[in-house]
Amino acid sequence: MNATELLTYLGARGGQEYRVTALLHVGRGRMASVRELGEYRLNMRGASVQATGPSGQTRLLDRDEFLAVFGSYAFSPATPTGKMTDLGPLFGSFG
Repeated sequence: MNATELLTYLGARGGQEYRVTALLHVGRGRMASVRELGEYRLNMRGASVQATGPSGQTRLLDRDEFLAVFGSYAFSPATPTGKMTDLGPLFGSFG
């Protein structure tokens, strides 16, 4: 899943928190490999994404900021953490 797909996925699920692993594809051909960059907890908060990184630092990012930070990464499938953090996105849209 790429960053744009992840934004769409999160936007459709309101304030539910999800856990993903950021992945970086390195090299080409037979020398290609995938590096895991750490686990992130993400959820939509209005028109922004709340991202908590491997260090525990939390940032609130708008769509453009999210794509600037995470645009070059791929992500593991999103797994719900069971935590609902904000109901506001359930009544709005993020596109």
